[in-house]
Order: sequence, then structure tokens, then C-alpha cells
Amino acid sequence: MFDSIRGSDGRSIARRTFLQRSAFLFQSGISAGAIGLSWLMNDGGGSASRAAERGAGAAGERVHPALPGFPHHPPRAKALIYLHMNGGPSQLDLFDYKPGLAEFFDKDLPDSIRQGQRITTMTSGQKRLPVAPSKFKFQQHGASGTWVSELLPYTARHIDSIGLIKTVHTNAINHDPACTFVMTGSEVPGKASIGSWVSYGLGSESNNLPSFVVLTPTWSSGAAAQALFTRMWSSGFLPTSHNGVALRSVGDPVLYVRNPPGVGAADRRTLLDGLAEMNDLRFQELRDPEIKTRIAQYEMAFRMQSSVPELTDLANEPAETLERYGPEVRKPGTFAASALLARRMIERGVRVVQILHRGWDQHGNLPRDITSQCFDTDQPIAALLDDLKQRGLLDQTLVAWGGEFGRTVYSQGTLTSDNYGRDHHPRNFCMWLAGGGIRGGVTFGETDDFSYNVVRDPCHVNDLNATILHCLGIDHEQFRFKFQGLEQRLTGVEPVRVISELLA
Repeated sequence: MFDSIRGSDGRSIARRTFLQRSAFLFQSGISAGAIGLSWLMNDGGGSASRAAERGAGAAGERVHPALPGFPHHPPRAKALIYLHMNGGPSQLDLFDYKPGLAEFFDKDLPDSIRQGQRITTMTSGQKRLPVAPSKFKFQQHGASGTWVSELLPYTARHIDSIGLIKTVHTNAINHDPACTFVMTGSEVPGKASIGSWVSYGLGSESNNLPSFVVLTPTWSSGAAAQALFTRMWSSGFLPTSHNGVALRSVGDPVLYVRNPPGVGAADRRTLLDGLAEMNDLRFQELRDPEIKTRIAQYEMAFRMQSSVPELTDLANEPAETLERYGPEVRKPGTFAASALLARRMIERGVRVVQILHRGWDQHGNLPRDITSQCFDTDQPIAALLDDLKQRGLLDQTLVAWGGEFGRTVYSQGTLTSDNYGRDHHPRNFCMWLAGGGIRGGVTFGETDDFSYNVVRDPCHVNDLNATILHCLGIDHEQFRFKFQGLEQRLTGVEPVRVISELLA
């Protein structure tokens, strides 16, 4: 194509003058339409072969290959589904059963328990910190006899498949830094998210979908929710091709993925091939790896034009499967629909699926709002575990559930027997893992009688991240990326450990 676009010295005009693409096309007297027409008339099947050369489906090739030497050891899980309950679910009302709190109702939190620890400005001005026992009933479930709240009857059925951690703790006390910390291993923005790290190291088996996909479903509590920041699924300093691709909950899943009226697939293919050749020229000049990333992203967008509509069409799902996920599954953008999409993506070779459900920041009206949140998520999560298990996917898929921190035992605002709120609590909260590499029915760690301090087996956020990487076959200490003179790691520079007690 470019042989006819030469200067008097025989060198490529684009190569010699570093023209911008638009200026290059204009000064060369070639429009995108002319390129398309010329190629449609003369190229025949050549564009398809060039697309294959760029990794769009050549036999045996992977668009998202793993790094050399990865995984470090045989993985127990090949994929990750991360269910993030944004806002901080109350461990006291879901998993950390404290029956002795009933006798402390409306009494001040003892100083011996608080130990002068920092609390937020939202409650530091209260004259009292009255203890608020959970109003919800707990029962033991499964052969393990694990206590689970009545709010989670569906999840409780799977308790013998779950490794429950009661003693997760974090450094941050406010949402933005805490969310950044749990997803990137650091409170400092600009780091790579766990999904991007996994995508970078292990790649993906799908040539038609991104290796890392993010879903942000609606929530039904009606409560205001914290903003979601893209740094929670950003690739940070890693190549941008490992950014999480967020599918929209309403309308087209991906903006502009559809061709505009009058533009067919052949037209789009021709235009992208021309653009790729220009990008190739630019890469030869600058050797900027982001140019190759840009080419790959254009190609992925082209393949997603057919793969995304097929992915999001639930019409062929069996009626019993849809029924299992609950009545909300047929509503696009709900948590139930997102959970089913997560299974469909894992089936299609996507490496990481992250679902971020908002509305768990319950400073007031907690009993009402947490009931709504559990209605959104409990049945679909159990259905997802069932679905993965029935299809033989759970043994090779790691499912993680949790928030960015927990909630306080004392009430924020007015306390009654039926209503209370809870402030942020980073000292201990509950998360769980299930699936590939996890020993089900295990409870790790213990907290004090007020669910305020860890008394046995602490688990730092980065201990959890090290454990997730281990299940995926990655040694967190060897998984590094040099940036700004430092060997960056998801798990940071301080000592952390894989929680071996959770491993099968």
C-alpha cells in the first residue's frame, strides 16, 4: 500500500517527516474511504490473512499469551472471579457471629477494646459509642458448622466449599484509599490492579474477548453509593492492554463497538488494516511498545463486535439455569445478570472477571439496606458457584468475595433495637475464597468478643493477594515489574505470606 507513497529520495513520507496520521492521509491525497475502496477491489482475502498475522485467530496462536516461565508452579485455578462488595459489608451482620454482644446493647464500647485506635471523623464527634449487636439471626451450616447470618441463606448452602477469613485487615480507613489498597496492594494511586497483574502474567485463552473484564451492576438498596474509580481495574505501570475492560450495565455493553449505519464488517476490516500499517510504520520509527498495544486494542475491538453480542445474549441459557440465578437475571445490568455473564466469560477463556457491587456503605439504616444488598447478591452468588461446579469449572476457577474494610460494633447515629448504622472499621473484616486450590469448610482467624480486634491469625490484604496469586500458579515474590527504579509487586515490599491453612 505504501510503496506508491514515496518522496523524491525514495523514502516513505510518513517515515521521513513524522507526520500525524491525519496529516499523512491528507497530504498524501488518500482518504480512508479511498483506502477502503482500493482494498476491497484489489485485496481479495489478503486482509483476513493479515488479521491472522496480528493474532486475530491464527491457528495455535494466542492473542494474550502468558509471560515466559509462567505459571511458576502448577496452578490449581486457571481463572479468577472477584466479587467486590464496594462500601464495606458488615462482618458482624454476615459472618462474624458474636452472641455475647446482646448483653452489651446500648452500652459504651469499652476503652480496653478500642485501645485508643483511630476512628473516622463521622463518629469521632459522637458523645457515645454505643454497642449495636446484630439484629439478624445466625445458624450453623454444613459439616463444618460455620455460623452464617439469615441474610445469606443461599451462600450458606455452599459454606463447606468456602474458605472463610475473619481477620482480613487493611491500612486505610476511608473508601478511596481502602479500595485502591485491596485492589492494587497499595494506597498510592497509579499501581496496577490485581486483575491487570494476573492478565499480564498469565494472559488469556480467549482470542475474541479481553483477558480482564469488569462489570459494575446496579444495586437495589436505594442508598447513595461511593464512586468507583478506574484505578480499581487499571493496569497502572503495566502495558495498557492489561487494563480491565468495563462492560456497561445499560445500553450497548461497549460504547461504539457497533459499526455506524452504512459501515459493514468488510469496511471496518479494511480500515483497521490500513490503520495497522500506519501504526507499524510509526513503531519502526519510535519503537514505542504502546503503539503495538494500540494495534492489538483495535484488533480486539473488531473481534468484540461479534463476540460481545453473543456473550451477552442469554436466550440460549436453559430455563432452569436462569431460574437458579433468581428473578433479576433477565434484567441487564443487575448483579444476577452479571454473575451469569461471569460464568459465560470464564467458559470462553477470559482470565479475570471482576464484579463491583455498590451500596454497602451503611452508616445508617443498616438493617434495611444490607437486606436489600443481600437480596441482590446472595442467590446469584450461590447460583454462580452451582453453575461453575456443574460445568466442571469450579475446580479451575477461584472465586473471591469481600469489600475494602468492615464495620464498627458501635452504632453511628441513633441506636434502637431495630435500627442502627455502622462506621468504617479497617482492623478486621471477613472475606472468603472458593474454588480452585481452596480447602472448603475452613474458617481462618478469630476476633475478640466485639469483632473489633484480631486475636488469632491475622490476614493482611496483601496476604490475601499472595494467596490468590499462589492458587493461580504465581509466586508473588518472583512476580515483579521494574518501574521508576523499583521492582514493583502486587504484594508490596513488606513481608507477606500465602495463607497455607486455606489451601487444599
